[in-house]
Amino acid sequence: MKERYFAAEDFRTYLKSVEKNRELWHGVSDRVTIEPELLEQARSIPGTWHLLALSEDWCADAVNLLPVLSRLVDEVPGLDLRVLSRDDNLDLMDQHLTNGRSRSIPVVLLLDDKFVERAWWGPRPEPIQEWVIDEGMKMPSKERYKIIRRYYAKDKGRTLVRELLHLMESAA
Repeated sequence: MKERYFAAEDFRTYLKSVEKNRELWHGVSDRVTIEPELLEQARSIPGTWHLLALSEDWCADAVNLLPVLSRLVDEVPGLDLRVLSRDDNLDLMDQHLTNGRSRSIPVVLLLDDKFVERAWWGPRPEPIQEWVIDEGMKMPSKERYKIIRRYYAKDKGRTLVRELLHLMESAA
């Protein structure tokens, strides 16, 4: 996994390469902030952690979530992030399917200091993922994504960070 991690792009390089939703990617990245109490919690978790995200630039969930992870790693020593293309890494994607069947992204692998996978997260924060499965899939995609976008605008990445920190604390 170590070789694959270092072959992946860091987030800044990935951000320069996005083509679809380019303005949105950059806009979200420019506006992201992490609450001080979440940063304090993250800094208190022992160890070095490597986040390896599977993503594609067309993914509306990734555009709202990966910039949050990038800001988190900018603010927390011992934490870093790399991004791989889902479509170019289907073997890895297929080991992390949503509900055992869907190649939903983003998926974030939590690797320890020896690049051993300790947990994985994805593709959405639990509250909105539950809504998508229970209610959202019954709606036309255009309507569903309006609600998902409103969720992300209100949540501002807090739930993603809380869920990821919980995984890190459990793994530590």
